[in-house]
Amino acid sequence: MQIPLIRLQCGKVGSQSAAAKFATATPSSGFSIEQEKPYAELWMGTHPSNPSKDVETQRTLLDLVQDNQALMSPGISKRFGEKLPFLFKVLSIRKALSIQAHPNKKLAEQLHAKDSKNYPDDNHKPEMTIAVAPFDGLCGFRPLAEISHFLSTVPSLRKLVGDSAAHDFESSVKGQETSDADEQIQKNKKALQAAFSALMKNEKSNIASAAKELVQSAKTDGENFAGGGGPSNGGQELADLVVRLNSQFEGDIGLFVLFFLNYVKLEIGEAMFLKADDIHAYLSGDIIECMASSDNVVRAGFTPKYQDIPTLTTMLTYSYAPISEQKMHPVDYPYVTLNSTAYSSSSSAILYDPPIEEFSVVKTELNGQGAKATFEAIEGPSIFICTKGSGTISVGPKTEEVGEGYVFFVGATAEVVLESRSESFTTFKAFCELEGKETANGVNGAH
Repeated sequence: MQIPLIRLQCGKVGSQSAAAKFATATPSSGFSIEQEKPYAELWMGTHPSNPSKDVETQRTLLDLVQDNQALMSPGISKRFGEKLPFLFKVLSIRKALSIQAHPNKKLAEQLHAKDSKNYPDDNHKPEMTIAVAPFDGLCGFRPLAEISHFLSTVPSLRKLVGDSAAHDFESSVKGQETSDADEQIQKNKKALQAAFSALMKNEKSNIASAAKELVQSAKTDGENFAGGGGPSNGGQELADLVVRLNSQFEGDIGLFVLFFLNYVKLEIGEAMFLKADDIHAYLSGDIIECMASSDNVVRAGFTPKYQDIPTLTTMLTYSYAPISEQKMHPVDYPYVTLNSTAYSSSSSAILYDPPIEEFSVVKTELNGQGAKATFEAIEGPSIFICTKGSGTISVGPKTEEVGEGYVFFVGATAEVVLESRSESFTTFKAFCELEGKETANGVNGAH
C-alpha cells in the first residue's frame, strides 16, 4: 500500500517528522524528505480525499475493497457502505493544531447538506490518540472548580468572559462542582456553555488587548501566574504554555480557551479517546490516531482556516472531568499467541478499545530476533503500520519484509503472523470487527 502524505503548516519539520519518515519507506512513492517542510499527517485508509494505494498495482484501496467485499467481510461492507469504517493516521505536530470538535452523525449530515465545502463528510468522527513520542494537548473541559479558580485569578480572562457571566457561572456551580445528580449536572453544563460562549463571542480587538495583558502576566508572574495554577497544572507550567502558544498564534482566543480545557501530557504508549462533539486542540508530539472515516472539523481558534464559532459553542457536549477520566486503560489483546522467544523476552500485544464499533487498535512489541506473534483471524479488515525495527508479516503462504513506515492492509478472515528480525519490532494494527468486539477498557464516563 502506498500511503498519502498531506503537507500542512503544522507538522514537524523534515526528518524529525514521524509522518515524513514513515512515508519515505513506501516503495515507489516518489516522496523524499525536504528538511524545511512542515509535515503533519500520514493517512491510511479509503477516505476519498486521500485513499491509500496498492504499491504494486497503484489501484486505490477503496477500489480494491469495493471490488471484493470479502476483504472487509459482507457484514462490514453492508454496515459502512463498502468503505473502510476507520481512518488510521500518523500525526506529527510541531505547531498547535486548531481548537476544534468533530460533529456527531446527525449534525454532520446537517452541516454537510448546508455547507459541503467546509464540511465534506456526512459522518461523525470520534477519535483515539496513542502517543508514539511525548505529546501535549488541550482535551475536554476541566473540572468546574478549576475553571472557577481561573476566572477569579486571571483578570484578563474574567474581562473577556464578562464579570456578570463569570459571576453567574460561579454561583451556579459553587458547592455542586462534582455532584452526580442528573439535574445538577445539566445545570452545570448550561452554566459552562454560557460562560464559554461568552468568551468565544468577543471581538478580535478585545481579545488582542486582553492577550497582551495575559502574556505580560505570564512572563512576569512565573509560578504565581493564574493564582499558582490549578490542581492539574502549576502556575509556571501554564505561564510557559501561554508564552509558547502566543509565539505561534499571537493574540489568539485560544490563549484563553486553555483555562477552560484540560492540559494533558501523554507519555509513549498512553492514549485517550475523544467522543464526537468533544473539544480539543493537539499542541505537539507524534501520535498514532484512529478515527471514524470523516474529515469534518468545526474550528474556533489557533488557525487561519475557516472558523465556525456559533456551531462549535452550540454543538459541544460540555462534559467536564479531570483528564484522568479521558485517558484509556489498555488491556492484553486476547486473540494473539506469542512464541517462546516472544514470551521469554516480555513481548506484548495490548488492546486500545474505545466504546464505539468502527475501530480498535492493537500495539505489538516483539523483543528479540525470532520473536513471533500469531493473530487469530477476525471477521473484519485490518491495517498494520511498523513504527520501529524490522521483521516480516505473513498471511497464508505470502510473506513480506517489514521496516519502519511499511503499511499493510489485511483482509477479513486471515490469520496474520508477525516475526521480528531486530531487537525491537513495534507495530500498530487498526481493525474493525462487529461481532465479539472487545469492551474491556474504554474510558470512564465524564459528566
